[in-house]
Amino acid sequence: MTGTEFTGERLIGKCRTGKFHIGGHNHIINHGPGGHKDTAMHVSRVSIAVNMVLTAGKLAAGILGHSHAMISDAVHSASDVFSTLIVMAGVSMSAKQSDKEHPYGHERLECVAALFLAFILCATGLGIGFGAVREVISGEVKDAAIPGLMALMAAIVSIVVKEWMYRYTIKAADSIHSSALKADAWHHRSDALSSVGAFAGICGARMGFAFMDPAASIVICLFICKASLDVLRDALDKMVDKACDEETEKAIKGTVLTSPGVVRIDGLKTRLFGPRMYVDIEIAVDPDLNLQQAHAISREVHDTVEEQFPQVKHCAVQVNPLNREG
Repeated sequence: MTGTEFTGERLIGKCRTGKFHIGGHNHIINHGPGGHKDTAMHVSRVSIAVNMVLTAGKLAAGILGHSHAMISDAVHSASDVFSTLIVMAGVSMSAKQSDKEHPYGHERLECVAALFLAFILCATGLGIGFGAVREVISGEVKDAAIPGLMALMAAIVSIVVKEWMYRYTIKAADSIHSSALKADAWHHRSDALSSVGAFAGICGARMGFAFMDPAASIVICLFICKASLDVLRDALDKMVDKACDEETEKAIKGTVLTSPGVVRIDGLKTRLFGPRMYVDIEIAVDPDLNLQQAHAISREVHDTVEEQFPQVKHCAVQVNPLNREG
């Protein structure tokens, strides 16, 4: 029984979409793909509703308050609706069941959506920065009309609402490990930062310091570009089989060592697969155990890991005989 890997269908079996086989019997475990999709969709629907209301409010305030900055901010909020639709499409496609052409599932399609959103986020930041530089070079700052108090109040409301939307979305993204939802959260924060720029510009114009608008926009550009790089890095990590964090691996080891019959852990490998995770683990057991006993131990490890860590899509267990001399 040296180095025997219990990952065949009649032993540990296959675990692709929450189903696996043990000794020819089907067992169903809900690892939460449906919950992942439901959470992302609910947050996205809230985002679209809030952005549509904000877009209408900002546009009205910008027109009535004679603020070009607020009108531009309204366009930015409208673009966030488009980015949220991308998130919904990515999450929907990633939740599709595995098939013959994609036996490991479609989870990485969500990372593709996150990559797309990262580029949009970066383009948004650069657009804000280039626009600010153009205003300074062309001298448009001096000729800008003085905005009204309504535009100032709209900017304050936008900052508060969009920052709340960022916190609401990023909390959900972290809970379901969603790169696409995380990217959308940063779109909310970029909108909040854009509103900060609009607020600074409006205040500056009303106080006679029109240069405050482009200065704030340049700083905001840097923040948004940094956020887009973070989103890009996170999505790429989940597409190139990066290992999960050390804290999670330590928790998995601790859980496995509590399983009856496991004497030692000989090896542990993890890899991210979109919002899910694959685990390959080697355990050492008493070499005097028969095949059925060793199988029962490996099955217990398999079940425990997948039950205790919902992010794990599949756990493969290899059983090694304990080297007493070692």
